[in-house]
Amino acid sequence: MDDIPLGALFGALAFLIVLSAFFSGSETGLMTLNRYRLRHLARTRHAGARRAQKLLERPDRLIGLILLGNNFVNILASSLTTVIALRLGGEAAIAVGAGLLTLVILIFAEVTPKTLAALHPERVAFPAAFVYAPLLWILYPLVWMVNTVANALLKMLGVRQEDGTSDALSQEELRTVVMEAGAMIPKRHQDMLLNIIDLEKVTVEDIMVPRKEIIGIDLNDNWDDIVRQITISQYTRLPVFRDSIDHVVGFVHLRKVIPLLMRNKLDQETLEGLIKEPLFIPEGTPLNRQLLNFQRERRRIGLVVDEYGDILGLATLEDILEEVVGEFTTDPATSIRDYTPEADGSFLVSGSASIRDLNRALDMELPTDGPKTLNGMVLEYLEDIPQPGTSMLLSGYPVDIVQTRGNLVKTLRIHTNQRRPVAPEADR
Repeated sequence: MDDIPLGALFGALAFLIVLSAFFSGSETGLMTLNRYRLRHLARTRHAGARRAQKLLERPDRLIGLILLGNNFVNILASSLTTVIALRLGGEAAIAVGAGLLTLVILIFAEVTPKTLAALHPERVAFPAAFVYAPLLWILYPLVWMVNTVANALLKMLGVRQEDGTSDALSQEELRTVVMEAGAMIPKRHQDMLLNIIDLEKVTVEDIMVPRKEIIGIDLNDNWDDIVRQITISQYTRLPVFRDSIDHVVGFVHLRKVIPLLMRNKLDQETLEGLIKEPLFIPEGTPLNRQLLNFQRERRRIGLVVDEYGDILGLATLEDILEEVVGEFTTDPATSIRDYTPEADGSFLVSGSASIRDLNRALDMELPTDGPKTLNGMVLEYLEDIPQPGTSMLLSGYPVDIVQTRGNLVKTLRIHTNQRRPVAPEADR
């Protein structure tokens, strides 16, 4: 060692520090790779991604290989530093050399490369994978021995390799990923993805047309009234019943009815022949399940029933899709009736308005785990039928009762721009 020039020793030391930086940076890069993006790139036959994915299938072997190389390089660098220190200043210089080497390794072989790899993992990990693949094959016996001893120690401590965390995301974790995607996913698409995730939390009761608002054809009406109902209908599918919706017969598609009506070939017997049997939907059915049910049954509309078989309302495929993409139809009968903006920033709202629709349309945060309509929420809160002029706070929103009719709250004024803080434990 005394015959080797100092320049060669310094060159070898610099090379070892570069190797140490490579091992440190590549370890961080490989371990911080986005596993989902890595799988996507691997499926597109990206060479670096495929090699990195194969290495990460056995992280214990990869870590063993990296640490084996890193520790070997650092120990060899420490030995060279000792030799250089003895050549330059004797034994007194060994402590100085150790301190300088520690500082150099910390800055140039640890902090800098690991920070770079954490910021740009793919740029570091994919090239490194081309080095580690053959290196693992060459050093496999040594890596296997190290891993065997390490796994045995972990097993003694009650830790098994199979106990590692899964890459599968929970529903809330997936929600967080979507919300933090930022500019990578447009805001509109983020909202749609979040709505899809929430479909199982929403039931058909939340989106159905209430029983009293169902429009249909009463076969016991005179024929002129039935024809008039068909010609003025805003919908393509109508329920058909006798006397009331409780005696429903089925549904009729007006696209099959109108051509016959225009050719004067429609009579009551023909109309009844076009009726398709009704589809009944149990209350509490999640929207994701009902969407699949509609697809399986090849239907687009159904009647929601309770545990006693009583009809509660009507749900359609369009209503479910609107939960995902937002409203894509214009229905003057509902949009004008449900809420009207006032000059002072408040809104006149119908008591029959759906809470979910108000939250979406007016950017409100009313609770959706209780009553489905604003009228129901007011009655539950007051436990009485309020008189016009009554004021209250619902989830921090000042609400004034404008008009009542019988046992219903018909019209309210909500001051959405005057919301007050709500205590965390308060529901309303």
